[in-house]
Amino acid sequence: MPEGDTIHNAARRVGAALVGKPILSIETPQQRHRMDRWPERLEGRAVHSVDARGKHLFLRFDGDLTLHSHLRMGGLWGVFRRGERWRRSPRRAWLVIRTPEHDVVQFDGPVLELMTEGRTRFDQQLAGLGPDIVAEGEFDQAKFLRRLREDDQTRGFGEALLDQRNVAGIGNIWKCEACFLAGVDPWRPTSEVADDEALAAVRAARPLMQLSAERGGRPVSWEPERPATRQENRFWVYNRAGLPCRKCGEPVQARGQGDDNRTTFWCPGCQS
Repeated sequence: MPEGDTIHNAARRVGAALVGKPILSIETPQQRHRMDRWPERLEGRAVHSVDARGKHLFLRFDGDLTLHSHLRMGGLWGVFRRGERWRRSPRRAWLVIRTPEHDVVQFDGPVLELMTEGRTRFDQQLAGLGPDIVAEGEFDQAKFLRRLREDDQTRGFGEALLDQRNVAGIGNIWKCEACFLAGVDPWRPTSEVADDEALAAVRAARPLMQLSAERGGRPVSWEPERPATRQENRFWVYNRAGLPCRKCGEPVQARGQGDDNRTTFWCPGCQS
């Protein structure tokens, strides 16, 4: 699933291609949207901003209309020069916005809806999001801790970090890396994780996710002293099951966690 750093990077790319640019056409190739009349409803409206919150992306048009997107597990926002070959098949496109210079395409995006600006502020799911770990400005630590303590305290801390109501933007990669960098066992019940440990996890992940957003949504948390190969795993524990921990040498463990059974990677020697 694309995480907050990937979505914030997508917002930057899409915004650069659309904000203040003339829109030639808007297409909704998927059958489910053909009766929504979005091309007619958005005709003549300019995109005045594109922003992200957690894993949600918003294209804000003049006249109080906003396209809201969530990519779930396999979606992608692509920005292509006119005439450039798309990275995925056109049959997988859900939304195509054309300008004189670019095609902006959302592929495989199961959540795509047109809503009023007011609804983006009061929609129950969106209003319930926790503080955005990638967003610029000061991270609301007090709100994060309050949401975390209001959550089920018997949940493993790793599972709690994935809950977007506690903190928006963390996905499975950064859940694992944040817990490792903070030295916290992701299986430890949240009630047994001190406030300073919980804050250490988000403080460790936040600058790395912000850097990833700037670099193009390519997450990296471990930098080898020697030059890294393009294919080299650049994480401390994520996707390294059975390999020696980069710090202590113990084998990295992996097991499904939570209702969605997302694979959690951790080092039993470094995380207690």
